[in-house]
Amino acid sequence: MTFEITSKEIKVTAPMHEKLAMKYAKLERFNIPMINPHVTISKDKNNVKKLEASIHLPQGQLLAVSEGEDLYAAITILGQKLERQLNKYSEKHSAHKSGKEQCRAGVISGEELPAEKISDDELELAEY
Repeated sequence: MTFEITSKEIKVTAPMHEKLAMKYAKLERFNIPMINPHVTISKDKNNVKKLEASIHLPQGQLLAVSEGEDLYAAITILGQKLERQLNKYSEKHSAHKSGKEQCRAGVISGEELPAEKISDDELELAEY
């Protein structure tokens, strides 16, 4: 996967590029086409590194920000945030479509389900 890195006041070294490439490679397992992934790396006055990532998707966009004094730890956190967002994105679209397919198959219908009868012995009241 190719992605673009923009750096402000920090030189991008080969290990940094390798770690970012490894994190983006993990995102490919979701089989969602990622359009123009971009990472911006900057440094504050207090030597705090800030990473911002944006990935355009067919029906949306992912944005994640990570800060820290250790750049490699910030890259790891950024990868986790992107992975969490991409997982939520993929689950949302598959869950939305699955209801329609189940309705067509007759698994889900508009009828109400019969209520379960519970005896008084099964109910326990909490004492306050």
